[in-house]
Amino acid sequence: MHASEKLAEPAIVDKLRRRLGGSSDFIVRLFHEDAKEHCKYAVCYIDGLVDKTLLAFMIEAVAAETREEAGKQMDLAKSLASRVPVGSLTDTDSEDKFVEAVLNGEAVIIGTALSGGLTVAIPGGPSRSVEEPSSQTVVRGPKDGFTESLSDNVSLVRRRLRTPDLRIEDRVFGRYTRTKVAVVYIEGIIQPVILEELRRRLDAIDIDGILESGYIEELIQETSWTPFPTVQNTERPDTVAGHLLEGHAAVLVDGTPFALILPVTFFKFFLSSEDYYQRHDIASFVRIIRFIAFFVSLLLPSLYIAVTTFQQEMIPTTMLISLAAQREGVPLPALLEALLMELTFEVIREAGIRMPRVIGPAISIVGALVLGQAAVQAGLVSGAMVIIVSFTAIANFVIPALGMSAAIRIMRFLLMALAGSFGLFGVLAGMIPLLLHLVALRSFGVPYMLPVAPLKWINFKDLFFRLPWRALTERPAVIGSRNIRRQRKQGPRREGNRN
Repeated sequence: MHASEKLAEPAIVDKLRRRLGGSSDFIVRLFHEDAKEHCKYAVCYIDGLVDKTLLAFMIEAVAAETREEAGKQMDLAKSLASRVPVGSLTDTDSEDKFVEAVLNGEAVIIGTALSGGLTVAIPGGPSRSVEEPSSQTVVRGPKDGFTESLSDNVSLVRRRLRTPDLRIEDRVFGRYTRTKVAVVYIEGIIQPVILEELRRRLDAIDIDGILESGYIEELIQETSWTPFPTVQNTERPDTVAGHLLEGHAAVLVDGTPFALILPVTFFKFFLSSEDYYQRHDIASFVRIIRFIAFFVSLLLPSLYIAVTTFQQEMIPTTMLISLAAQREGVPLPALLEALLMELTFEVIREAGIRMPRVIGPAISIVGALVLGQAAVQAGLVSGAMVIIVSFTAIANFVIPALGMSAAIRIMRFLLMALAGSFGLFGVLAGMIPLLLHLVALRSFGVPYMLPVAPLKWINFKDLFFRLPWRALTERPAVIGSRNIRRQRKQGPRREGNRN
């Protein structure tokens, strides 16, 4: 057996080389019999996309097949299957299939003894191992998170849902990136109307590249003219599994650890997977804290601006005197004072994210403390405003979903401007259109404010409070009532004999 580039290449190999522009990472190994001059087999692959260990086994199998005498030769596919632990072997004679195979991390075997060619799935290359999610940490619960490998992510979901009803639909998007996308759902639980709407929106996507799930999220969401997310993203496989059990669908994208969950409602962004791993009373208490933090993060600065600028009579006399003493000498009105502090905090937050991980937290914490103290001592802002802005920022971090917290930050600036212009009437004038906008939103046909508008009492068992698991006998209704039974009703527990 010899492997030499001096041998004449098969015509299909030459076509593949031209299709790939003669790229240096496109490797061709040629094999021929000792007694003959012509090439018998050619193995083609892209360096860095295949597993080197499996590739060595495969090359050895091809070499052994080449050495066999004509009467003793066995089928190459059977030989590879017996020697190499590969994922799949596929016969094809299409040039386009060959190109697609090598770009997907497969090896292509072409030879005179084959009618066409074989594609051998031996994907490899650099990849990140399963680690704890960095953006959605929990105290109690699974510590594994999605990675950039689509196959690994699908496996993480399969490990939690060992049912034959779990469906995986593969798609490819991007004329240049050819990004693999998997639609995951449970047959018999998801509503067909949601699934058909998702398929319709995915079929309408025609783009040159998909580099992250955010592309898909923006292309399939209901409307782009809203700050509120209508598709949820998560790094946690247990979160995806929990939503699939409630009738949702998930979209996994190759190359990103963030999966998409849909449809989603407004209140889902305030729930955490940890709520279901601890006692119901503790989970309910934490949920109430999150909803309070939502209103604090959204309204506290605007209410402070309104009452200190227009409605001072609403402030107790002692507090009013204290606030007036603090604001003595401050050259800016309350609105500009709040905007200055909020923008400063946003700059510090962004700097802490972009800085190297070792010094980022230190810069953000020290910067906030030093700038806040210096601003108060310089008389640019009052001490009360520093407290208001700081507590608002802390309350914003309580919300589990980053997409919802970003929407609240945007709406907070609008409400602050209205409060500085019209007082409490401005805040009220801003809240009314905001509520109307939320009620009008849809996520794949599901009302965004479900179960409050429209009212569905069955969903209140797991909304502001989480009832004990014994009481959660039915799944939350998304659309209609398909396979609503989650568990059988359990009778009252009996105390054992104490004697």
